[in-house]
Formats: sequence, structure tokens, C-alpha cells
Amino acid sequence: MLGPSAHIDTFTRDSLPDRNDWPVITGGPSYPEWLNAGVELTDAMVALGHGERIALCGKALSVSYAELADWTTRIAQCLAEDLGVVPGNRVLIHGGNTPAMVACWIGAMKAGAVAVNAMPMLRAAELGTIVDKARVTVALCDERVAAEMKACAETHPGVRHVVTFSGDARAGAELGQRLQAKDGAFAPVNTGRDDVALLAFTSGSTGTPKATMHFHRDILTIADGYARDVIGVTPDDICIGTPPIAFTFGLGAMAVFPLRFGACGVLRDDLTPGSLGAAIARHKATICFTAPTAYRAMIAEGADPADLVSLRLAFSGGETLPATIYEQWMQKTSVPILDGIGATELLHVFITNRPGTAQPGSTGIPVSGYEARIVDAQMRELPRNTPGRLAIRGPTGCRYLADDRQRDYVQDGWNLTGDTFTQDESGLFHYVARSDDMIQSAGYNISGPEVEAALLGHPAVLECAVVAAPDEARGHIVSAHVIVGEGRTADPALARELQDHVKATIAPYKYPRAVHFVAELPKTQTGKIQRFRLRESDRP
Repeated sequence: MLGPSAHIDTFTRDSLPDRNDWPVITGGPSYPEWLNAGVELTDAMVALGHGERIALCGKALSVSYAELADWTTRIAQCLAEDLGVVPGNRVLIHGGNTPAMVACWIGAMKAGAVAVNAMPMLRAAELGTIVDKARVTVALCDERVAAEMKACAETHPGVRHVVTFSGDARAGAELGQRLQAKDGAFAPVNTGRDDVALLAFTSGSTGTPKATMHFHRDILTIADGYARDVIGVTPDDICIGTPPIAFTFGLGAMAVFPLRFGACGVLRDDLTPGSLGAAIARHKATICFTAPTAYRAMIAEGADPADLVSLRLAFSGGETLPATIYEQWMQKTSVPILDGIGATELLHVFITNRPGTAQPGSTGIPVSGYEARIVDAQMRELPRNTPGRLAIRGPTGCRYLADDRQRDYVQDGWNLTGDTFTQDESGLFHYVARSDDMIQSAGYNISGPEVEAALLGHPAVLECAVVAAPDEARGHIVSAHVIVGEGRTADPALARELQDHVKATIAPYKYPRAVHFVAELPKTQTGKIQRFRLRESDRP
């Protein structure tokens, strides 16, 4: 049974899937019936004595917990008093990794609204899709990208207000001016723990994005589970990374995790794999969150180990971490690097390696509170070391907003992530491929990521992606799309060299029969490779 609700606008609760199609929710911490995650991440931390600590650090702005609590309460006050937001209304927040983006998100929750975070590079038509699906009424936008949202609002009359903010400043832009007139005497809405707090849109690596619904308790659950149990965030930690906070990987890593424990989140929208090492040194970051390609870039571009001396832990997500990158990173830095897998549908990480026991090529074991198993098409559990569908259940789970794909993702109470995994005798889970990335060629089943890992072991390969390409004789062949490093010529001789390297590294039948040299790989805004686009390019 769902608990009580403070929502006057009941759209999100009314749009939850049929309860028969929900995943089983089990394990995890308990929370009071009435709970506002925005309050817990700000005011509650001030009450615990963290008021003077730095909560968020941007390019030109550092904000203490006391300042963040006041800032976000004034935003909530503005939303309610100036913009007519009532509990349950959807507020779109459009911008990059800046302190103001996080402040607007928390302010929306304090107002009892449902936040809808959106990437800064989205265009009016893409924003329109989100606005239509989520029925957005108010948008808060970084002034640098507000033109697209304003253009969207012209054709979507349901959006009553578009208000701009300055990403790296509390003052400035329209929102900052409005906040100066507020006294902060606003009581945050006492939302229910089962009120929807966040509509998170999937990143679209496999097609049309879907909107996932997460409650106030879910936001705290990911911190009280993964961030506390696995990485042990403390007030002395400084979290940094490249994943966009408009998506749940980045939102958890650089906002929820640090703010839940009195730590600091570094929010910079200018970070790239090439500049990340220097930023770690500048901010004396202790925990880094990014994708395997960024760790690969830091290794290949010769990041100075001295820049990384403050790190105590590195986390890799978004794509599976190849064993070669794990080993090269450990040789270069000795900083523990943890691979893990999460999903927007479950909000954050549910299987991960742990400090001290991480193994190259393994994704680890479930986060506390989660269960995982490998199943066949009939949901029967498979023997150890047998590839099958990954099924997950635990304290968070998939609830799509008005989407028939709910019944595909949730079966028999389990979340089916769309990944093929194995589990070994010791209980460790090993990623094989996205279920649609398994390549069937001449009767063989070939894992695309395994071939990618072999290619990455060659010094000429900077980045690569492997997909199935149609072939009249074999049904499909392994097709590799490769970015080469500086000083190497992308020619037929190198293609043969890479093929021979793969044959010598893994079973010869797995080698890529087609090698395409490319300047870049298509990716989502979260950095995931869009292999479906590569498959489209390989079609005759």
C-alpha cells in the first residue's frame, strides 16, 4: 500500500503502473511516513552541525550547507508564491552540472513539486516531448540555454512560466532577482515518503526515452545503501565526476551522495576526460565518478599521478569496465576502481565491486538490500556460469509513467535490465553484453564487449564498439568500429593487425571480420555508446 500523499496535483500518482505490474520492493532502510528528501539533504544536515561545511562547489561558487538550505527554501517559496506551483506539479529544470541546477532541484522538492531534470543540449522539440509526457507547468532554465525552452513553451501552452537562473551564482538572471525579494520564511511541504519526487527520463541508448518515477524515499535509499555501505561517504569526502546530473548516475554521485553525509559535491559543466585529472587535483577530490572512456583517456593522455593523489576511490559506470582499463589504471594510480551497474529504472547502482575485493572483469555482488539472479526466458534461474538475463529486485524498482513497456521490464516481480550476465561459483556477477548486443554468427554466440576488451588491449586502439552486421553466409558477423590513437594510420594493414591481435587474445572465431575506422562513436548524453546506431550504419 502506498502511504499518504501531500500532492494536490495527483497526476503522477494517478499515472503509476498497475500494482500487478510493479516489481517486488524488498530490503532497504525504513523511513517515516512523511518525508521530504530536499529537507533531508539540506536543513537536516544543518541541524546535524554541518552548516558551515561546503556542500556544493562550482567553477566560481562555493555554497555551505547553511547557505544551500536558505537558497533552496527561497526557491521553493518563489515557486509557490510567484509561479503558482502546488504540490504535485511538475517543474522542469534545464541545465548542466552547476550548483544552481542542484539548488533548483532541491527547491522543487521542498515546494512539493515533482522535478524533471533535463540536459542542457536538448532542443525545443526534444524538450517538447518531455513537457508533453510529464505535463510540465513551470521550467527553471540556465540562462545560457533558455532560448530552446522558451521556444518550446511557445508551442506548449501548458508551460505557464519559464524562469532563468545563473548556473554558477546565487544572484543574477530572473530567478536570482526574484529570490532577493523572498524572506525564506517558507515551510517546506511535508510530502509523503511515497510521493513522486523525481521523473527521470532514460538516456535513450536503446531507442525512445521512457519516464521513470521515483519517490522521496528512493532518493535517500540510494545514499543509505550504496553510498554508505559500499563507498562509505563521510563529511571529509569531496565527490567529483563527469556524468550529467540531469541523469540519475550523476545526480546520485555528485548531489545525493555527498549531501546525505555532509560531504561536498563538485559541480562543473566544463569537465572532460582530458581535464578531469587536473580538476581532481584542484579540488582535492577524494571520490571520482565517471565512465570507462574517461579512465582510459586519463591513462592514454598521461594524467600526472600526482594530480590524483587525493583520490581514495574511483567508480566506473555507464558502460562495463574492461579488464585492461582496470589493470592499467591500477598500475598507474593504485587507487581502487570499482565497476558497477545501475539503471535509471532503479535510480542508481544495484551491483558493484567493493574496495579490497574488486576483480578485473567482474561487476561484483548486489548492493545491500538487492537480490540478483540469472534467468532464462521463462524466468527460471540458470546454473552458475550460464549466460542469461539479469533479474534484480530490492528497495528501488521500475515504475514507468504511463508506458506499456512496464510489463517488459518487470516480470514476476523482478526488474529485467536488458543485460546478459553470468554468475560464477563464488557469487560474483560478470557482464556479458546488453541482451541485444549478443552476436550470433555461424552458430556461435559472441559477446560484443568481450571483443571490445580484446581490441582495447592493442596499443593502437583508443576507443571501440562492436556490433552485429548482417552477412549472407553467416547470418551476422562481428563488426568493429574503432578510433585509433595518435601516431597510427587507419589503413587495411592496421585492420589486419587488429584482427590478428583479437585472434591471439580470445577464441579466433570471435575476431571482427569487418573493421571500420571512425573519428567518433555515437553516444548518449550520459556517455553510453549507441550501438543501435552502429548497427543501422552496418545495414546494406
